[in-house]
Amino acid sequence: MTSLKPYIAVLGLTCLLIINRANGKTPVHKIDDEVSTTLIAGSKDAIFSNRASYTFNVKNATDAPQTGTVSYIATTPAGVTVAKETRQVKLSKHSSAGYDFTIPAQKPGFYKINFMVNVSDYDDTTRRVFGIRPDEIQSEHGRPADFDSFWQSTKAELAAVKPDFKMIEKTDQSTENRKVYLIEMKSLDNITVRGWLTIPKTTVKNKRFTTFLALPGYQVDLKPMLGQDDDIAILALNVRGQGNSRDVIHPKRLEFISLNVEDKNKYVLRGAIMDCIRAIDFINSRPELDPKRVEVSGGSMGGFLAAAVAGLDSRAQLISSQNPILSDIRNLTDQDDWPMYDLRKYAGEKGYKFDKILDNLDYFDIKNFAQNIQTPILLGIGLLDHLAPPNNEYAFYNLINKKYRDIMVFKDLGHEVPMVYVLEEGHRMRDKFGLF
Repeated sequence: MTSLKPYIAVLGLTCLLIINRANGKTPVHKIDDEVSTTLIAGSKDAIFSNRASYTFNVKNATDAPQTGTVSYIATTPAGVTVAKETRQVKLSKHSSAGYDFTIPAQKPGFYKINFMVNVSDYDDTTRRVFGIRPDEIQSEHGRPADFDSFWQSTKAELAAVKPDFKMIEKTDQSTENRKVYLIEMKSLDNITVRGWLTIPKTTVKNKRFTTFLALPGYQVDLKPMLGQDDDIAILALNVRGQGNSRDVIHPKRLEFISLNVEDKNKYVLRGAIMDCIRAIDFINSRPELDPKRVEVSGGSMGGFLAAAVAGLDSRAQLISSQNPILSDIRNLTDQDDWPMYDLRKYAGEKGYKFDKILDNLDYFDIKNFAQNIQTPILLGIGLLDHLAPPNNEYAFYNLINKKYRDIMVFKDLGHEVPMVYVLEEGHRMRDKFGLF
């Protein structure tokens, strides 16, 4: 059986892993002498066809009776209240009770919901998100008329750059079962980007390995990935401005996302996406790597890069995109969080109109790549993710041809995916490429 270590490694390195528990308590509080609560959604992924439902359990483990209220308030992502309800609570000592709530029918989309308990000796709020028919979510914003021609021209520019591939063995970093190589290649604008390739040691002549291409999260420095698996080569790419590819472009951490965003032809993400495509060129150039068995995977910004690559290049056979950022960007303009805060700040400091910035970002919005995807893609999202909100993720997902798409939704997670996603990704790769 194929080892899961490559998948664990890439998810651990590429995701920002900002665990957004929304400031609420963990789902279960087990304290022997206090009041505690549990919240149970009426569906396993908190997605409903019409009315959302929850059971809010309150346990009084104290020696005193508890009186007060339990309540909820549901709002749109923008904070507009759509439903609320309050109920009286009277719990004798060492007792418990469950309160069933059904939220009135809502339009398709995702909604924030807070459950509050306010009793004699305890106050708490549990924050969650639920979805109503998210398969009907559609962005209100179209893509530029010249979107495809813009990227065709960009790919033509990349093709005109001689790759000058270099593969330098690092014997001091090799292990008993893997060789480690420093990879260098010329990408768009003749910029050198680097990464790390680890290949299982083998005595099989002319063996060609399945390749796992790991793409980096925001300002993540990917290192050699050393798994125990003997069937998978792992290429960890550091795009321009990150890791060991910072010699030409080296912005401060918070400035990477806005670097040259006022010019779509010079925006840093244009080059970063091409760096990923050049990495696929590298895989196709190597006799020890099988170009017919390639998976591209990343989380957060790496998920964005994986999604964009899927829409521009069909040479990979599997795509995994976890919590991808920059989806339905114009529907993030009310957000005071990263990345919109930094982009607004950049525009203000440089004297650029923010509408012009948004016009350029339309070329990098992953929902605008979606209709071109012709590679099986697995999307992983957390309903509590404030950096890649579920409404925005579904605006991307729903535009992908149903033949190629699949999604895993995690109702209690933020900007992360759990081990069950890692296991599923591993199973898919083994099944697709016959790795047993």
